[in-house]
Amino acid sequence: MCAYLYPSKYFMKQLRQEYLANIESDRVGAAKDMAVAKEYIKNSTATFTRGQLSMMAMPKMHTPRSFEVVQKALETTHSILSKIIERYLTDAELQAMFPFADKLKQLILLPKQYAQNLPICRLDIFLDEESLDFKFCEFNADGASAMNEDREIYNAWKNSQLYAKMGQTHQIRSFELFDSWVQSFADLYKEYLQTKKVKKNVGKPTIAIVDFLDIGTKSEFGVFAKAFEKAGYTCVIEDITTLRYDGKVLTNKDGCKIDAIYRRAVTSECMDKYDTIKPFLQAVRDDAVCLIGAFRTQVIHDKNLFRLLRDPYIKALLTKEENDFVEQHIPKTYKLEYGQYDKIAVLNHKDKWLIKPSDRYGSFDVHTGGDYTDMEWYEVIAKYEGKGFVLQEYCPPYRTQDLYFDDSDQPVVGNYGYMTGCFLYNGTLKGLYTRCMLRRTTTQKDEGRVTCSVVCTPKQAKN
Repeated sequence: MCAYLYPSKYFMKQLRQEYLANIESDRVGAAKDMAVAKEYIKNSTATFTRGQLSMMAMPKMHTPRSFEVVQKALETTHSILSKIIERYLTDAELQAMFPFADKLKQLILLPKQYAQNLPICRLDIFLDEESLDFKFCEFNADGASAMNEDREIYNAWKNSQLYAKMGQTHQIRSFELFDSWVQSFADLYKEYLQTKKVKKNVGKPTIAIVDFLDIGTKSEFGVFAKAFEKAGYTCVIEDITTLRYDGKVLTNKDGCKIDAIYRRAVTSECMDKYDTIKPFLQAVRDDAVCLIGAFRTQVIHDKNLFRLLRDPYIKALLTKEENDFVEQHIPKTYKLEYGQYDKIAVLNHKDKWLIKPSDRYGSFDVHTGGDYTDMEWYEVIAKYEGKGFVLQEYCPPYRTQDLYFDDSDQPVVGNYGYMTGCFLYNGTLKGLYTRCMLRRTTTQKDEGRVTCSVVCTPKQAKN
């Protein structure tokens, strides 16, 4: 007889049920596991934008089938987004459809240093774990983060008895998101040198990870820096406002020449603080440094793209299959401006809608109609109408029973929804990231929690 028998269609919910049964069989041991894991996280390099990282007791366990479905869909998405960026660079009519200020548009249209239009991104989806259908939440480009959250939560979990017990019946695969980015970055830099016709024996570049360090996730940058250094590169972490440029060479404040930049400073911050980063911007304009990623990624980062994907002009640029994909997976989106949406319908069916800024990050200023009374929703719409916000179809996340252990090591069970972040490097899906929510959004104030993501493959049956 076989030790373990699995149906041909093995679903994520079965993995979850098995894990919950393991917790139930030894609650005391599970509580000890979580106490050790929480202590690890407390002293780890993982940070959350608005406070202490809060982890669930159970990882998000994907089956090989669910990962394969997501992989195919997200790589298709990357192809569509790259096509739109490419067309934007030469199409004045398409350029006019985006609300970019002239100074940003000029940066977007700078000559390409490498062919890849979207080197790094995190595309966030709401995945139905049974049907494996999904809707997009948002697209994040160069400033995409949380690789280290997934890594550290996995590290906190992998030495537990719960992990060991799950490992008796499954091969467990985590996601490596640092060395793989170093290799992707190196491939782009090699292409950059070829376009510049630089000889191959120039040696390895000095790389700067740049952001506004008062708001950037410096601990995550440190992990990336170590990965670059392990591969033989010199890597520095720099505040983008302190870079210096003499008309030929970009340096840091200590005079170290910078050859290539991993830009973590999101474009909206760069535009808001434009006058503080002029040396960096001039070096980019002069092609004095290799910038990964370039400002052209803003074309897909701006949430106006969600509504434009259904515009007849953009639809004409896509194939029938691509348009069908958009129709199935992109929530309906409109400008929150007078005359651009059916206001009566939105007010009368508030639970079906949310509003969000067209160009912000971190779930700031996201408002879902279901969180408000009719009068409050009317006031929210009035407050943000005409202020650079979009109105979007609310896509309820898939929900199921999940739990964490509180400060007293007691299990707290809730009906959680999930958002899956999908990291793609040069168009290839490299890993997943999971945020969990009791309410309608994923912010910390809305009881948002995090867990690591893994793929669990049933071990071969034993005769």
